[in-house]
Amino acid sequence: MKNSTLLASILLSTTCSVSVLAHDTSHKTTTLDQVVKSDFRQDKNVSRDKYRHPLETLTFFDIKASDTVIELWPGGGWYAEVLAPYLAGEGQYVAGNFDTNPADEKKRKGYRATSGKKFEAWLKKNKAHVGQATTVTFDPPTHYVLGRDESVDTVLTFRNLHNWAMKGYLEPVFESTYKVLKPGGTFGIVEHRGKAGMDAKTGYMDEAQVIALAEKVGFTLVAKSDVNANAKDTKDYPKGVWTLPPRLALEDVDKAKYLAIGESDRMTLKFIKNVQ
Repeated sequence: MKNSTLLASILLSTTCSVSVLAHDTSHKTTTLDQVVKSDFRQDKNVSRDKYRHPLETLTFFDIKASDTVIELWPGGGWYAEVLAPYLAGEGQYVAGNFDTNPADEKKRKGYRATSGKKFEAWLKKNKAHVGQATTVTFDPPTHYVLGRDESVDTVLTFRNLHNWAMKGYLEPVFESTYKVLKPGGTFGIVEHRGKAGMDAKTGYMDEAQVIALAEKVGFTLVAKSDVNANAKDTKDYPKGVWTLPPRLALEDVDKAKYLAIGESDRMTLKFIKNVQ
């Protein structure tokens, strides 16, 4: 862990410029707290705040309204619903989205392409709220490039590491993230936290292994948070992490038990790209 003096130096050294789309000047600066409490957010998403803690998590990652932020694999847009409006006025939200038109015709009707199209349609439909929010195709193993080197302030990923780890893509994903970040830029990770040595196929990741891989690529761990921790999570379920809500993979089997546990125990890690 670097000392506070070095970290201050890293942050002050972040001077690289970035090209972003022109912003809609009709958007006013909005605080993160206002966005989290906004009526724009869907009730089903707000109901999960007690497990996902968007205000505390994004504050921990020090996301500023003027930042350019890439969110890797936004899925259904749970965090995009907060990030895109927050960045609409002064910053730039970019989703590392699935390939919506893969070369393989069969894949065009698959989950990734379908999900990616739904997300792009959501951005278009909600332009009044999300401004110039956009996407970049990020779909390992065929699409890794997130943008121009050293062009963004922050890259975030929420509960995706196990997907890449299961396929052997995790290290190149980290490398792509490192390349696109400005020196001193932030890589923020939230992931299901497993016991030491747990297989990624369970949906859980070994925190020490995640940190070691990030450091191998060149990142420095600057802070951890337990804001998304859950001591009730015993991590020993028949269907892995998907046994717990919101998935509830066993459906009605022991449903009350798993609802009482709640969503998974999660690591929340903040890395900084080292200044060369």
